[in-house]
Amino acid sequence: MDQQKIGCFLKKLRKENNITQEQFAEILGVSNRSISRWETGTNMPDLDILIQLADYYGVELTEILDGERSSENMDKKTEESVMKTADYSNQEKIIMTKRMNRLFIIGTIAILIYLAFDLSGLTDGTIYNDIASFALGVAFGILILGVLYTSRYMMKLRAFKMRLLKREN
Repeated sequence: MDQQKIGCFLKKLRKENNITQEQFAEILGVSNRSISRWETGTNMPDLDILIQLADYYGVELTEILDGERSSENMDKKTEESVMKTADYSNQEKIIMTKRMNRLFIIGTIAILIYLAFDLSGLTDGTIYNDIASFALGVAFGILILGVLYTSRYMMKLRAFKMRLLKREN
């Protein structure tokens, strides 16, 4: 898939419709910077937005992905499969966002507990020191988990775990 070619094709389609990047961004509900990135090939739109683009321009999704017009039409079954894939992708993003929000809330509470004990001076060799240390450890652990989740290492670790489990069986 040639992102530059796709970007040029998207720009050509937009210009054929006599619409500016700002106007089109408003129609799609994205920033005009996103439109610019798509048209320069720097970035690609999400699958659900690609489907919206195809509908708006009156072209097939495969034409956008190929970066040129074709004579073939995408059949309804293929289009439904792509829509299901887009829905699945969006659901995965929603789940990931909810997980990250929960981690952020727990981490924030843990760091606030640590700061409360530390700033109040209660951490002088008492049980409060243990609680503050535990809260700081939780906050640090959540920070590491957040980095793993957002950098996609968690998926790699999960795949590795699944391979190990299959070997053991």
